[in-house]
Amino acid sequence: MTRKIYDGPSAALEGLLFDGMTIMSGGFGLSGNPESLIPQIRDSGVKNLTVISNNAGADGFGLWMLLQTRQIKKMIASYVGENKLFEQQYLAGELELELNPQGTLAERIRAGGAGIPAFYTRTGVGTVVAEGKPVEEFEGQLYVRETWLRADLAIVKAWKADTAGNLVYRKTARNFNPNMATAGKVTVAEVEEIVPVGSLDPEAIHTPGIYVDRIIKSTINDKKIEKLTERKREAA
Repeated sequence: MTRKIYDGPSAALEGLLFDGMTIMSGGFGLSGNPESLIPQIRDSGVKNLTVISNNAGADGFGLWMLLQTRQIKKMIASYVGENKLFEQQYLAGELELELNPQGTLAERIRAGGAGIPAFYTRTGVGTVVAEGKPVEEFEGQLYVRETWLRADLAIVKAWKADTAGNLVYRKTARNFNPNMATAGKVTVAEVEEIVPVGSLDPEAIHTPGIYVDRIIKSTINDKKIEKLTERKREAA
């Protein structure tokens, strides 16, 4: 078996990065982001990136770092709100945006991993989402054709991995990560814990190791809270 465990982000990304490449980055809000790998991409200086992700990070966190350094040329995303830097760059014409309904984005990524070049969905019919795309009727309903998404590199964050690359995600940190792990030509996973083969319950594995090429133990595991909501304390 090819060795999949690498010493750190720099070693895991060596030889994979180039200008103009497409990168899929897991995460939803502040949960499940490959927060150890993104700073290494920033430090590499690679530019003109197309990045596929649910959102573009938050102030000072995640993909925001690549926006700050102007390394992202185009974002393919479903949610870009509450990111002032993203807003500034987009309105200034410095950043290209391909906005997707969230379910459509997830299915485009899943289709890329499954080898399905296109599919039809009712989501977006009659809106700007459908502009320039084929629309067909099925059983009396209109559907818009969407195409797959694939990437040169997928970076994902998991909770545990075994040395064969099988991954387990924890709760909502799973989000886009399993789909993206299947849709990259090369997939690099950062995980909180690495265990021997056979240590994971086969029924609990979310991403089979066949999809994972390189693994690192996370160097950053910040458990940030995007919106802190507190219940008022009841009177004594």
